[in-house]
Amino acid sequence: MLIDFSSRPPLPEFSPPAPHLQNYRRIYQGSEKRSAGSDAAQGLDGYLETYDRLETRHVVIKARDLTTTFGFKIPNEAVAAFVQAHGPRFIGFAGIDPWQADAVAAFDHAVNHLGLRGLNLQCFELKMTPDDPRLFPLYEKAIALDVPVNIHCGINFSTHTPMSVGRPEHLDNVMVRYPELRAIASPPGWPWVQELIGVAWRHPNLWIGVLAVRPKLLAKAHSGYEPLLQYGRTILQDKMVFGSAFPMMPVEAAVAEVDGLGLAAEVRQKWLHDNAARFLGLAGAAA
Repeated sequence: MLIDFSSRPPLPEFSPPAPHLQNYRRIYQGSEKRSAGSDAAQGLDGYLETYDRLETRHVVIKARDLTTTFGFKIPNEAVAAFVQAHGPRFIGFAGIDPWQADAVAAFDHAVNHLGLRGLNLQCFELKMTPDDPRLFPLYEKAIALDVPVNIHCGINFSTHTPMSVGRPEHLDNVMVRYPELRAIASPPGWPWVQELIGVAWRHPNLWIGVLAVRPKLLAKAHSGYEPLLQYGRTILQDKMVFGSAFPMMPVEAAVAEVDGLGLAAEVRQKWLHDNAARFLGLAGAAA
């Protein structure tokens, strides 16, 4: 059983022009080229069939609203429509522009009227750190709605925003202020991996998303990710959440690279399913 915490359907409404991300295309050109040849990239039918073949329980699709900063948007309505059209396998997260006066109301509408089940904050695209006070009302609303929050963590390759906004210490400040908030740091914090390990170890309600990174790098010497594998199969084994980040990487290849890490069977099950189930608050998930 699989839960993919990060995936983007191969449809135009999920890939609007994004000039601010052009440097990402340079960085990820190798893995994206591989992904373009995968079954999931061969139109919607191939995308859906890939998750059927992998016996996937859930796939998380995330909206983004960067209207103020970059004029970019993957609308909540598009995510909600996809989820409604393709059944309970897909779970939608809302994208909210915190620079807008109606941000909290828009978040409430996305959850209570559109049926979305989380909040996605790519803070480098919002040009603010995760502990910016303008985000506090959204965190408070997430707690009130009992939905989780995805927060970008680690380096960003945009070059329009300093990479320092992704330092895990900003998440530490958030969790100190809101210990009841269910949050996930994704990607997993490079080049501040050890700092993220410390923050996640400190806070029971902070998970780590292994996505937008080749999983095999966790076992590669001098990659900077090695501590994540060591702690992720021991002390933090209940915190690690898998995401393919498709189309940054083929879904099947990302799963295969996790399998290549040599995880014990019960730890693999946690990384690929159980931890995400708890984070998402799914029925039947272990406490």
